[in-house]
Amino acid sequence: MPSYCCVPGCKSKIGGHLFPTDNLLCKKWRIAIKRENAGSKTLWKPNLSYSIVCYKHFKPTDYVIANRFQHGRRRRRILKNNAVPSLFSFRETVSEESKRKRNQICTVCEVIPADVVCKIEVSSVYTEVASQANDSAIYQSNATVATQTAGPTLLCNKVNFNLEVFKNDNSAVQYYTGFDDYQHFDLFFNVLGPFTSNLNYKCDDLSPRNQLFLTVIKLRQNKDYQDLGILFGISKQSISKIVSTWVRFLWHQLKEINTWPSSEVIKQSMPQSFKQQFPTTRVTVDATEVPIERPTDLVSQSSTFSTNKNKNTIKTMVGITPRVTVSFVSDSFGDAASDRQIIEECELYLEAATRFEPKDSIMADRGVMVQDLFAMHDVFVNRPTMLRRQSQLASKDVVKDRHIASKRIHVERVIGLAKTYKILQSTIPHGLLPLVSKIVFVCFMLKNFRPKCSV
Repeated sequence: MPSYCCVPGCKSKIGGHLFPTDNLLCKKWRIAIKRENAGSKTLWKPNLSYSIVCYKHFKPTDYVIANRFQHGRRRRRILKNNAVPSLFSFRETVSEESKRKRNQICTVCEVIPADVVCKIEVSSVYTEVASQANDSAIYQSNATVATQTAGPTLLCNKVNFNLEVFKNDNSAVQYYTGFDDYQHFDLFFNVLGPFTSNLNYKCDDLSPRNQLFLTVIKLRQNKDYQDLGILFGISKQSISKIVSTWVRFLWHQLKEINTWPSSEVIKQSMPQSFKQQFPTTRVTVDATEVPIERPTDLVSQSSTFSTNKNKNTIKTMVGITPRVTVSFVSDSFGDAASDRQIIEECELYLEAATRFEPKDSIMADRGVMVQDLFAMHDVFVNRPTMLRRQSQLASKDVVKDRHIASKRIHVERVIGLAKTYKILQSTIPHGLLPLVSKIVFVCFMLKNFRPKCSV
């Protein structure tokens, strides 16, 4: 049975060369012949057993032995190891608008423009090769794309962006993730355990470390999916799935960490100033707001609108230990919920019997009026004094309020540190609203892995 040439428009039966078994060289041949699958417009894959490219598409310089006859004897044509077919007579059948739209190489779908001949200078940047080669070597490769026309050369370089690139650049790691350096980030990754390689959604283009790196960049710098897709060389849909999967995973894993220390640990680690003024303090609580995109449902709009911020927000109650470690983060509620309502619905109150001991105390803001809720557990709430129809406070109350304010300031500092993760400063879009409670929790828990602020 004759073998036809697989190059589009060529039906030659003069014989030719099978596609090379080397993945990189085979990819170059596939790009060169510009053959696409009819339905999906993706790069055509040959059958290595019988798909051939005929002799007409190779230059004489592509052969080790170019002459078929020598001394009256027929000799077999032998290609050089790096030979790629380059002689074609393709016809321009697409419109200028179609060429403009297709003039972008998609590394995920392997869409190849019909009027471009790609020449890979160092190593392939395509996903198929990346899954079989060393990650660092692939990320450091550059793909040079040159047009066959007489016009200017088109350069298309894959961005060299992954965690390994910043292994020795501490300032870059700190900027993108908030961790001190690569070792600090690696420590956090190892804390998550072996389940990082067995998540429901797996992306073969990125290692688990780089998926975590991508997710933390999203939280820290709040880059949009298109920006992250360009940096990491994958589609926006993959970015969205990676972020949602890892946020859920981080929430489940960090929830397993016991951040509520015992009374003995609190006393041993309590700063001297706390011991002198408020020795029974177990937790300092305060509420924080995060802006969200206005919900489409009118009831949700009403329950989340903040008159102070003049926008829709969600509110979360945060608690820290005297040693400035985040020990408690509630679920997120609409801004219309009061501080008392949030505490009534969260485990700080629901589990008060196991979290507190008799004579313990909670430090809170003036508006957190929950003394009666914790009185049944013999837990006192320290908060600034209310005037209660008085013209001015007594001198001892003023001194006490100043002491409380000097200690409460630390919970505000912790909230400020958590909001260096810019996703908590920017308006959270509709697509992330189902994850908003988990995002807030993860950002505050990440603060515990960063250097403590001084007391």
